[in-house]
Amino acid sequence: MQFMQGTDARVTYAELLQWPDDGRQRELHDGEVVVVPAPFPRHQLVASNVEAVLREYANRSHGLMLHAPLDIVLTDHVVLQPDVVYFRRERRVLIKDWEATRAVPDLAVEVLSSRTEPLDRGRKMDLLARFGLPEYWLVDPAKNTLEIHLLRGGAYQCVIEVGERGSVTSPTLPGLSFAAARLFAA
Repeated sequence: MQFMQGTDARVTYAELLQWPDDGRQRELHDGEVVVVPAPFPRHQLVASNVEAVLREYANRSHGLMLHAPLDIVLTDHVVLQPDVVYFRRERRVLIKDWEATRAVPDLAVEVLSSRTEPLDRGRKMDLLARFGLPEYWLVDPAKNTLEIHLLRGGAYQCVIEVGERGSVTSPTLPGLSFAAARLFAA
């Protein structure tokens, strides 16, 4: 009996880099290509506000804030593009100016939309947990809420949920505190 050798149908990061640049954001979820839809203006506004808060914190703490599009290459088959990521001061050395980012951030933030929420709360969240991301924020610009999820026992647990009138203190990033309203200001 002759055996046929199977081929791996999963896409690798190297293969993805060979695709034509058509302006679309793509992620790899265990080798499956996921096209991320372009965000709406409200998403962009809120994401920009998150960036401002984390940029101020990075300036004080000497960490590093980066925003999408930015490939976070966790393996050849897992490449994610969170809206905003943060790396602590001591982990900045892991980020190379002219290379793909191959380090798990200390914080990843997703600004939800009706088109991305199932993915951000599902498969993407599971992948980030699998690779040990300690703190994951879900910002809902329709409800003006922020959820902070901490990795505990291999899965995320929502430890803080705050509306626009509340205040936020990161459980893992010392000195990161701000009024939640800053995220939702127009």
